[in-house]
Amino acid sequence: MTSGGKMANDVDVDLGHLFASLRHKWWRIAFFAFAITAIAFMLAAMATPHYRAETRVLIEVGESIYTRPQAADTGERASLDAASVASQVEVIASTQILTQVARELDLASREEFEAGGQSLLDRVLVVIGLKRDAGAIPPEERVLDTFREKLEVYRVENSRVIVIRFSSEDPELAARVPNAIADAYVASQRAAKAESNENATEWLEPEIADLRDRVKEAEARVAEFRARSDLLIGQNNMVLATQQLSELSSELSRVRANRSAAEARGQTVRAAIEQGAALETVPEVLASNLIQRLRERQVELRAQIADLSTSLLDNHPRIKALQSQLADLDAQIRIEARKVLEGLEQEAEMARLRERELTADLNTLKAESARADEEQVELRALEREAAAQRQLLESYLTRYREAAARGDRNYLPVDARIFSRAITPSEPYFPKVLPITLAAFAGSLLLMGIVVLLQELFSGRALRPATGDIEPVPQVRMPVAAEDVAPAPPALAIGSLGEVNVEAAAEALISTGVARAIFVSPEGDEAAATAVLVAREVADAGLRVLLLDLTASGAVSRPTLESKVYPGITNLLAAEAQFADVIHADLYSACHVIPIGTAEPDRAMRGIDRLPIIMNSLTTAYDLVVAECGAADAPAIERLMDDDTRVLVSVLDPKEESIVAAASELEEEGFGTPLLVTPAGYVSPAAPPGRDVA
Repeated sequence: MTSGGKMANDVDVDLGHLFASLRHKWWRIAFFAFAITAIAFMLAAMATPHYRAETRVLIEVGESIYTRPQAADTGERASLDAASVASQVEVIASTQILTQVARELDLASREEFEAGGQSLLDRVLVVIGLKRDAGAIPPEERVLDTFREKLEVYRVENSRVIVIRFSSEDPELAARVPNAIADAYVASQRAAKAESNENATEWLEPEIADLRDRVKEAEARVAEFRARSDLLIGQNNMVLATQQLSELSSELSRVRANRSAAEARGQTVRAAIEQGAALETVPEVLASNLIQRLRERQVELRAQIADLSTSLLDNHPRIKALQSQLADLDAQIRIEARKVLEGLEQEAEMARLRERELTADLNTLKAESARADEEQVELRALEREAAAQRQLLESYLTRYREAAARGDRNYLPVDARIFSRAITPSEPYFPKVLPITLAAFAGSLLLMGIVVLLQELFSGRALRPATGDIEPVPQVRMPVAAEDVAPAPPALAIGSLGEVNVEAAAEALISTGVARAIFVSPEGDEAAATAVLVAREVADAGLRVLLLDLTASGAVSRPTLESKVYPGITNLLAAEAQFADVIHADLYSACHVIPIGTAEPDRAMRGIDRLPIIMNSLTTAYDLVVAECGAADAPAIERLMDDDTRVLVSVLDPKEESIVAAASELEEEGFGTPLLVTPAGYVSPAAPPGRDVA
């Protein structure tokens, strides 16, 4: 198959045809655009001019660093955060400030704030119930409602600047209102600070008097408790009992150390005496002056004995006398050593007595120190209470003096500053006649152009089958063999060209399950009846069948619709009708018919590109679409083809040369071997009552 093998589902938008519709209908677009532009110009020219002015307020700390109250940093930071600035926007737009400004400027007497000043749109909304009648609203509430509609208060993003914007028909009023609102806001802030300052002084006066009494009472309790408890304070602000306890503990430790040392020295001397050891090795014995002199005398005697022993014998009286003196010295040394031992023991005993005394004194001081600590805890609690009351009193006195000084000197700076006041505008911001007119003209042109394009697109006239370098899909056209055709009498089934009868053709279409059957009748309108017979035969088999008349004379639809004129395929191509308007019921079967139609052929041919789309839609709705094309050639039926199509040729006279030529042409063009169908010998089933056969 040739390019007719492209998918019938693929369609493109014919941009040339689509945008050509703008050129064909330019007068309609221009008329609509100029009409809308003229209306917009008149409305803009007749509209009441509105003027707009704005005042800017900066939220900042108005306090000087020299007069800032103590501990004010936290409050200042809180007043400058984003939430606080947003809150001031609501304060500026509050009912209290707006009411005050409305009364000062006597806005209720102005026409634009009265009920009669409603616009035409407002009146229409009131009539249809979408808006409340301004005449039924109390005057003050009506003025506030109108005031809020004309007022705009907002915070400049990422800043502490608040913009107060107002629009009015009067340029002078447009400037006076935002300035008056800003002044009223600053005055209200100052009044709020004055009231807060006054309330603070009124509250602080009795509190200070009460605190003075409480401070006196607390300090009296401290003095009374100190006198009653007899708490004596020593060095380093310590209770005397605790200080004495510490000193006594140190003395006790020293006495215990001395006692232990004396006992140890006594034990050493006793051991030396009892064991007969040399006493000169004991440090405590050697420390005695008498023993030292005895030791010296003992050394001298030993030296004399040694000298005399060189010339005298041991039995010599003189040597014996010296040895006797030496023995007396040893006895004296031992006697003195015992005295040293007794002295050490007495020293140890005295240390033990001192230790017992100190221990008794220490236990007494422990009890006194514990009692003193308990009393000291209570005393400190009383002192803390007195100090806290005194500190609070001093703080209140400082704040009271600051508040009183601010009130007396009337120094109450607010946390806002008007840095840009509104001036009387010279030009209205609405309406801008020229921009509105140009915008209306451009918008109406665009809107009407879109409407025209959508109409052309939805009508289908701008659609055409998809084209492109798509590789055609070969279509296999199987010739009708014996197994495809129902058995028929030999005289009726096979002719000289191999044609089949109506029943066999219907059986072939049903068995192969094709969706489209395209009939070509080279012999003219008389042969077109074959398509009608085959369509009825398939419909009688229970399939949903549609018969499409594409002949020039309507040869197919005349016998099926009793020659009545109905809208048909030409009306569908010309976008003059819908599918429901062109599909009709066959009078003699369950088949549906689309006739040739009543539209002008030239107009229908302009929409011929929509034919594949129509065929695709019909194929979706019906089991089989039978199209009779009359004496059409192969290129003429190409738009009707898809991959599920069977081409058939109606045959009246098998000897007609046009039959052979048409079949050969179809096969050469890639449509496969066509199936030749003849109505010869066909007997129509009995017609329903009141109907005639075709």
